[in-house]
Amino acid sequence: MSSTVQQDKLIDYYKAIEDSSCKMLAAAQASDWEGVVRYEGACAVLIEQLRFKSQNEQLLPEHRKEKVRIMQRILRNDAQIRYLTEPWLAQFEQMMGGQPQTMH
Repeated sequence: MSSTVQQDKLIDYYKAIEDSSCKMLAAAQASDWEGVVRYEGACAVLIEQLRFKSQNEQLLPEHRKEKVRIMQRILRNDAQIRYLTEPWLAQFEQMMGGQPQTMH
């Protein structure tokens, strides 16, 4: 029973990443660039936790399709975020003297 509970938690990481990506998209739509960076950081932490957890655990078979749907929504959010942030990133690059900056 306890292994089922642990496996159920693995899908929760995907759900949490999706939730954070939705919040990041909402922040981008509101031109809240600090919020975008904050939620991007939250996503990065969750992804790292998921990587660590998934080394020892696997998704339940019934969660695999849900994972695919979640990942598709995350990718759509990411595409929309990139579309919205491109003008902001160009301005940011200009402010930094034309030097490309890496954001994490």
